[in-house]
Amino acid sequence: MPFFPLPASDKAELEEGDLFTPRFDAGGLVTAVVTDAGDGELLMVGHMNDEALRLTLETGIAHFWSRSRGRLWKKGETSGNLLHVDEVRTDCDQDAVWLKVSVGGHDATCHTGRRSCFYRSVRIEDGKARLADDGSGAKFDPRAVYGGKD
Repeated sequence: MPFFPLPASDKAELEEGDLFTPRFDAGGLVTAVVTDAGDGELLMVGHMNDEALRLTLETGIAHFWSRSRGRLWKKGETSGNLLHVDEVRTDCDQDAVWLKVSVGGHDATCHTGRRSCFYRSVRIEDGKARLADDGSGAKFDPRAVYGGKD
């Protein structure tokens, strides 16, 4: 039996009701936007299946579904940079969630050792899209922590 009830078919109930009924996509996932609870910085975007979302709500530690690994993922389990969830919100049609978190360990969310996964900006240069690093740098050595793995 699923933890979450099926989404309401009534739009008003879905958008204004008090029952959390996440709308998982055809792959069984919802998008999860993660920001720092203190300063609001965008840290990462991930995906959650029903088990990851349930574990996040029950434990207060962010869990995700890793599409590349095809398995459940407790963010920060290896690095010590656990995401402690302060608040969970959902959007109007309940097909995305927003996690406001406090980051443990090195205060780094990205596997590259940086605080945020969004450390590059996109610009047009000579008619080509280029990336520019924001200079934030790593807060820990990912090779030492992950042993050369992602």
